[in-house]
Amino acid sequence: MSANSAETTGGTDVVDVVLVKAGRTKIRYASGLLHDDGTRLAVRAPWAGACVRDFGFVRFEAGDVFTEYYWRDRWYAVKEVRTGTGVLKGWYCDITRPAVLTGTELVVEDLDLDLWRSADGTDVRRLDEDEFAESGLAERDPAAAAAAAAALDELERLARGDGFTDLLE
Repeated sequence: MSANSAETTGGTDVVDVVLVKAGRTKIRYASGLLHDDGTRLAVRAPWAGACVRDFGFVRFEAGDVFTEYYWRDRWYAVKEVRTGTGVLKGWYCDITRPAVLTGTELVVEDLDLDLWRSADGTDVRRLDEDEFAESGLAERDPAAAAAAAAALDELERLARGDGFTDLLE
């Protein structure tokens, strides 16, 4: 691996993050592996979107850096978002099936539910509950839908409390 790719991904080992949604690859990007203890993985990558994504409450744009935490035994991923200069924007959390790492490919299935927590913790909001309802997961896989809903509840509880960042340490 070249020094440039290590600089770009933020770690020494490159891991391809593959976000799957409804059976299709939504996005694939290179990240640098920061930590893997067998249960939780942490990777770092620059914003992988093709353009600015403005949610109204936060903007993801070129130069932003995501430190992403994935679990093999939990139904969510937490992504710390910072500007290129290191200013914390907040945390974008995806409700997912537990992550699977095979070789250098980290596959995560997005289940349509999301949560945002601002840097100061005053703005915690559930996102995309309508997409989740429309996805049909509750009919196709009721156990997965229940696990996803429970994961969102757990993340919201953590995000509204003092221990949220402890989750990432």
